[in-house]
Order: sequence, then structure tokens, then C-alpha cells
Amino acid sequence: MMESIIEVKNLKKYYKSVKAVDDVSFDVKKGEIVAILGPNGAGKTTTLEIIEGLRKKDAGEIYYFGKKIENVDSNIKERIGIQLQDTNFFPNLKVLETLKAFSGLYKNSLDVNKIMKDFNLEEKKNSRVSKLSGGQLQRLALATAVINDPVLLFLDEPTTGLDPQARRSTWEKIEDLRNSGKTIILTTHYMEEAEFLADRIYIFDQGRVIAQGTLNELIHSLKMDSIITFEINSNGNFDEVKEELFKDANFQVTKSENFYTIETKDVEGALVKIFEDAKIQKFDISNIVVRKPNLEDVFLHLTGKSLRD
Repeated sequence: MMESIIEVKNLKKYYKSVKAVDDVSFDVKKGEIVAILGPNGAGKTTTLEIIEGLRKKDAGEIYYFGKKIENVDSNIKERIGIQLQDTNFFPNLKVLETLKAFSGLYKNSLDVNKIMKDFNLEEKKNSRVSKLSGGQLQRLALATAVINDPVLLFLDEPTTGLDPQARRSTWEKIEDLRNSGKTIILTTHYMEEAEFLADRIYIFDQGRVIAQGTLNELIHSLKMDSIITFEINSNGNFDEVKEELFKDANFQVTKSENFYTIETKDVEGALVKIFEDAKIQKFDISNIVVRKPNLEDVFLHLTGKSLRD
């Protein structure tokens, strides 16, 4: 059995009557990447802040490296790295100075010059932080998070705001970290990021874990064969269109942005139903796509929301 680096049991955090974290349990095995997904306000950030020692829990148990802890003490801090979504560096410090400052926070740290090489920051070592691009700032944030050579790495939305090329480059660096033996917990607003990186995925909603598993396990849990997406040219709102076009349908219909989505085992029957009703109601249908379900479909099915809503 693989060793658990982190184990959380029945974690709770309340703000008066609001259950921010409501009886959450999960674990993270050595050497894996675990992605935590959830709509805004789902409790994922609060959960991680409690685990990281940045926020107090109201109830529950947290185990680091097999031992129950009440506080994240200096011994644990030496073995973990944290990249916050917005890392506030001193803007007038140079890259080299910033890395040296972070290095000085730990008893043991990696060679600063090697870190700059590993994260493609050598050419920027004498540049002030305020002059870095978004991708360079993210590389610096990752570099400071691993400068103590942590066993466990927390990454909070590590590619938010990056262009596709910089995002892909960051994914490759995260994969390199996993391949070097790091255990990684990440939150993300990009489904493709979780699909590309994660060994296992936890989906949070309303303070609870509502699903967990590998990508294939989550997709198979939908028990459906196909997804049909399409656009409808109509001035009516979703409820009006749904009532007029799908009132007798035996499949679930959801809407995200301008696209309607149908989950079905009977693709042919669903398409016949759509076109027949659209003709009667005089709706114009376009951009029809039939495909296999993916993580976005799992998330939408479970929460009723797009991840970026």
C-alpha cells in the first residue's frame, strides 16, 4: 500500500451558520499529483489553508507523514512548499536577491544557481521582480516554493493568468517535479490542467467532497455513452427554451454560456428529438458536436456549474 503523505479526517470549519468546510476527508499518496476542483465558495481554499497551517480548524484530524498534528510546526514547514495564487514579492528586489531571501528562511535549501537554471531564470537573475512577465513571475513563485527541496508541494492555481504556451510550460515543470519524487496538491480552474496532470481528483461543492477518483473513474461514474452540445438561436431564456424544446425529453439538459448540453446513451434518439422539436418551435440549431464525456461534463453534472462560473 502506498504511503499517505497527507490524510484528512472529518475536517470542519464554520463561520457562524456557514459551513465552509463540512466534514471533509481525503488523503494524498506519496509521489502523486492530486487536483482539487470546485466552484467558487466550495471550501477548497479554506481546506488547504487549514492543512497548510494558515487557518484554524473547528474539528477534525490532520495527519502529516503518518503522524497526527495539531499545528504545522517548523519541522513540517521544512518539508513542505507552498505557492500561493498571488505571491507578493518585493517588487524592487532582483530575482537572485529574492531567491536568496527565501533560501535563508530554511535550515537546508537547494543551490540558488541551480534553481535559477532549473526554472529558466538565469537570464533574469539581475532583473527586478516588477519587470517580470506573468510567466516569469509564476516560474519564480514555483522556484521559491521548492527552494527548500520539499517532500510535499501545495500549488494554488499555478497557471492562472498565463497564456497557453506559458501554461503548458508550467505543466511540464510540475510533471518534472512529480517525476523527481515530489508529492503535489494543486487547485485549478482549468479542467484540462487537472486532466493533464492529476493522478487523482477531488471535487468539492458546498464545503464537502462530492466525488473523487482517477479521471477515468469519474468519467465512468456518469454512466453515459455520449455528450451532445449545440447552440440555439433564440431570444428566450434557458427555462423557456427548455420547456418548449425539451419538455418531454428523457435526457438531462444543461446550459453553459451559449451552449446546450445533453447527456445520453441514445445519441440517435436524442438528435431526432432535438431536430423534430426545433422544427416545430422554429428554433435554429447550429454547431452540433457529439463526443465522449470528459472532466468538464463530470463537474457540470455534479455541481450544475461550469468551473469558471
